[in-house]
Formats: sequence, structure tokens, C-alpha cells
Amino acid sequence: MPSEDVPAPETDPEAEAAQPEAQPEAQPEVEPEVALLALGDGLPPVIETDEALAEYAAKVAAGTGPVAIDAERASGYRYSNRAYLIQVRREGAGTGLIDPIPLSSLAPLQEAIGDAEWILHAATQDLPCLAEVGLTPASLFDTELAGRLLNYPRVGLATLVETLLGARMKKEHSAVDWSTRPLPEPWLEYAALDVEVLVELRQLLADQLVAAGKEDWARQEFDNLRSFEPTVRAEAWRRTSGLHKVRGRRALAAVRALWEARDALARERDVTPGRLIPDASIIAAATAMPTSRAALMSTPGFHGRGASRFAPVWLEALRKAAEMDEADLPSRTPRGDGPPAPRAWAEKSPVAARRLELARAAVAALAEKHDLPAENLLTPDHLRRVMWEPPATRDPVELLERIIDQLGDLGSRSWQIGLTAPALAQAVLLAEAPTSET
Repeated sequence: MPSEDVPAPETDPEAEAAQPEAQPEAQPEVEPEVALLALGDGLPPVIETDEALAEYAAKVAAGTGPVAIDAERASGYRYSNRAYLIQVRREGAGTGLIDPIPLSSLAPLQEAIGDAEWILHAATQDLPCLAEVGLTPASLFDTELAGRLLNYPRVGLATLVETLLGARMKKEHSAVDWSTRPLPEPWLEYAALDVEVLVELRQLLADQLVAAGKEDWARQEFDNLRSFEPTVRAEAWRRTSGLHKVRGRRALAAVRALWEARDALARERDVTPGRLIPDASIIAAATAMPTSRAALMSTPGFHGRGASRFAPVWLEALRKAAEMDEADLPSRTPRGDGPPAPRAWAEKSPVAARRLELARAAVAALAEKHDLPAENLLTPDHLRRVMWEPPATRDPVELLERIIDQLGDLGSRSWQIGLTAPALAQAVLLAEAPTSET
């Protein structure tokens, strides 16, 4: 360090003036914080008597415009898919938070809504449990599906609200146990907000669908949702996590027996199956095949209160699997009426594999052209089924007509068929065309 008596070096005023003026260091742009969404009308009391429901239903009947509807289930806690809270909102009626459990019927609400359009987000999640209590729509608008048709990269309700309405929604109560009584006030606020935003969100998305020329596509999709029913999976036990680790058909039988025993017990007690024993415990026990309680409880990975409490149930399931006739043991691969897994096509039918490759590429190109996800342009299962077993004719006109019929029988909507059937017919013809050698 120079001493204090050393003179500072002289500066040249002209040279100093020639230097560019020092610029302040650039600061990173701070994005403005998105405001947290708050209830506009305050939190209404929970409707839990028939008299209170009748009073609110009268308001809904006198209201105007579409009806926003949502339902909260206890997924992850209960076996059933029942609704433990139903949220309704209509202009002129405000928000209703309805506890369906103590009510004798929700018929007054269904009658009050009448032919008014429902607005839901991810309708397939809520329609089954609403139908269970007698609520079915005459028409609907699904804000999540609208977002998909408009090719938004993320279509969760909170994301769409932030993107289109510029407000942030709380998310921390999305996976709580809605069968809890009484329901805490913060949970009710979260639930009320879910429907408070839907009317405005629906209008913005509807305007964008019109601008994109997709209004009719959306209407066909929404009409199709009205007849939605959850898929009943054949051999649901095969979805046990970790099943790929199991070797041998008898061990598979043990997985099946344990899964079915757990499922029956969970249904009886109305708890989610994984709260009795997790999938990992099923895999561990099916692999080890213990025959005594002590051996069962010492099996690595088999633990928890449900494992110990219901040990006789698990041991009985394992005993049945161990004694099962060879002919009754499950096959390694599931039996199904559909085509095989795409990875097996090249070995089973090279021509079908080529058809699938060409059809997938064509559908992907069409999806990009029309700015929507390929799976919304055509259901992947429908594409696979047509490519695995296309019509026998190779006359171009007749082939196209039969593929149109085939897609219609599978449940594809007319807008999907109109866009994709020609591409599928072309894929069938090209896959079988002779290739020129170079």
C-alpha cells in the first residue's frame, strides 16, 4: 500500500474527457410479483341441511349464465371416489359450498341448474363423483381441455389463471383429506376460489377458441365428455408398482392374490389401498413367499401397521397362491383385446410397424400445423388399433371410407376423423408400397 506522503499521479484532463462515461452496472430485471387471488364475495357458510340447499338452489335457478362446478374428493385417503364437498357458482347466486354427505338429495340443485352450461376444470375427474349424487350436465365447458386444444404447455387451473387472469392461486390444500369434518376455513377458501375464477376463465378461453377456428372442435369434445365413464381396467393388479421385478408365474399369482385381498379390505374399510400396505410390501412378500407370521413380518420391505394388523389376510392370500393349480396361474403378459405394445410390432408384423411409424409422423405433422397436442388430435389407442388391423381393401377411396367408419366406431370425433383419416389411409398404402433400390 503506498504511503500517505506519496503524491497521486497526475491526470490528463483531455484524456479523461475522452473516456466513455462509466455506466451503472446493469441490474437484473425483477419480475413483478403476481398478486395472490382472494375471494371477492367472502366465504359463504357450508350448506349441510336440506333447507339450506333448497334456499341456495332457488338462487341458482334465479341466476343467469353458466354454472361453475367443482368437487373435492379424498383421493389418497379413501377408497371411494365420492365427493366430500361440491362447489357451485353462478352469476346472481354467488358461491355455494355444499356438503353432500348429510343431505338427503341434491335433486333441488340439479333441477335449479336445468339446461344451463356447466363449467368444470378437468371434467373427467369430477363427472363420475357428481353423477353419483345425481348431478349431470346438459352441456359443459372444460377449461382444461380448452387449454389443451389451444396448445397451452401447462393446463393446470392455477397455471391458466396466472397466465390469463394474472393472479396466483394457493395450491397447498389440493391433496388434503376432504372427508375431514369440520372442514377448516382455509380449505374452504381454497375450494371457493376454484369456482370463483371459472366463469371469467371460460370466457377468455372461449374467445381464443373462436379466434383459432377451434370452437366447433371444442364443442364436439365437450359434448363427448358428457358420456364419459371411467375406464374399468382388466387385471388392475398388473399396475402394481415394481411388478417388473417379479419372476415366475407363481410369484405373479401371489401379487394378484395380495392385491385382491388388499383391494377388498380397502373397499370394506373405505381407505386407500396403499394405506394398508404399499405396493412395495406386496412385491416383497410375493417374492419371498413366507408361510408364517414371523417370516412375513421379517420379510425385508414388508412393514407398517397394516402389515402387522392384517397379517392373517396376507398369509391366506399367499397360501392360496402357493397352492394354486399350474393352469390357473396368471400369464406373464396381460391378455387384451387391443394390439400388442408398439415395441413388439417390428417382430410380430414389420408392415404394421411401418404403418404405425408413418401414421405417427403424419399425425405429429398435422398436430403441429393445427397447433395442438398430437394426443388431442387423435387418441393414440385409436391410431394404434387402426394401424394394427386396417381395413382389408387397398382401393384408396374405399380404404378411406372404411377407416372413417373404423375411427367412428372407436369413438373418434368427426373433426378428428376429418383431419386424420386421409393421413392414416396414406400410411396404410405407403407402408405396403414396394421400395425402389438405389
